[in-house]
Amino acid sequence: MKPFDDSNVALKQGPARAAAVGLKQRELEIVRDIAEAFFNAATPIEVYRLALARVTPAVNAAFSSIFLRDDSEPDLLRLVCANNWPQSSARFLGQMRIRVGRGPTGRAVAERTAISAEDIISDMSLREWWEPARELGFASLISLPLEAASEAVGAVTFYYTEPHRFTEDERTLLDLIARQLSRTAEHAAATQDLGDENAKLRERIAALEKRLARGEAFERLKDEFLANMSHEFRTPLTSVLGYTYLMREGQAGPITPDQHTALSKIDASATVLLNLINDLLALTELKLGRIDVINEPVDAVAIARHVLDGVQPSSRVRLRFEGDESIQVHTDVEKVTKILENLLSNALKFTSEGEVVLGVRARQHGGEEFVEWSVRDTGIGIPADQLSGIFDEFRQVDGSSTRLYGGTGLGLALSLHLARLLRGDIAVESEPGRGSTFVLRLPVR
Repeated sequence: MKPFDDSNVALKQGPARAAAVGLKQRELEIVRDIAEAFFNAATPIEVYRLALARVTPAVNAAFSSIFLRDDSEPDLLRLVCANNWPQSSARFLGQMRIRVGRGPTGRAVAERTAISAEDIISDMSLREWWEPARELGFASLISLPLEAASEAVGAVTFYYTEPHRFTEDERTLLDLIARQLSRTAEHAAATQDLGDENAKLRERIAALEKRLARGEAFERLKDEFLANMSHEFRTPLTSVLGYTYLMREGQAGPITPDQHTALSKIDASATVLLNLINDLLALTELKLGRIDVINEPVDAVAIARHVLDGVQPSSRVRLRFEGDESIQVHTDVEKVTKILENLLSNALKFTSEGEVVLGVRARQHGGEEFVEWSVRDTGIGIPADQLSGIFDEFRQVDGSSTRLYGGTGLGLALSLHLARLLRGDIAVESEPGRGSTFVLRLPVR
């Protein structure tokens, strides 16, 4: 083996000092070379290949190799990378296997320490390696373990054409190479794994985006269908209500009291159905962006009192108003009225006795003026774990077929959509058994 080339050091420093400086410079160069291999490689195998191409000549080895544990058989080592391997055996590289614990390379992995053979041909314990050594043209070698996660995963081996006794400085340098290769390849593997995960994540995101696009298209088609069908349902239902009214008024001839009662029931049921269709149509039109907002200056208190006048509570529920004398606001009267009607209807439905209070007050928040309409009841209340879902479409706290209270669950969903269309929101506080408070907040301007 050729001696290591020390860097030029001033003679006045002395031979020992010059050797130490030369070794340190060589270590820095090797660390730099391996780091460059890492930055220029995309996979751990490329790191090994580029690093061996740089460090093999630096340690004056004839050629080098890296064996790693086989994924399918961890007790076998497979050749994954070689530098300047003799051409006579290059075509067999992919088939080469070494058992862990056999020969210098296998022992380096099993014992997790450097194993050297200074003169293979004269070492009787290595007789099985004499023929490969003659065929490949090496007389000495040193194998050093490669570790990852505190486990020997393989070994790097440097081969020399002449017998050679490895000095302590050479062993230190070679051990540095093995450690740097281990760390760099481990980092490269982590980087590759991260890249693979990122690629998989991008594929999943792309697939989710396609599914989302299909879902949005389906949702829009559903809304279009509901809007069209609601129109189609409303037309004949209006006729049913019209003819029912004419019959009740005797326009089609005299009717008996029993017939009048039956017609009244038809009228009531048809009215409920028409209101449901109107709510469904309004909700779908909102989601399709077909609803216009008509803002005008109005009195928030007058809106509340008008809504109260149209409500008929049961004899066991007291309905009252509380609030300021007058609060001016720019908003859409029709939509605010619809929201308050829904909130009051909801409060009365779930309050069998007690009171329902509609309040109005002005508020300031973040330098902006708001008006708040609150609907407070003493009804059954809502469990805390179900508050987040009460504004979902077709959702009620009691969703079973045997629920005590009627309704489709559209009122609150429609109200929230309308509130947000008016740049506002609806908040709710509730406690089971003690009632609920819904607050509609809208900007004054």
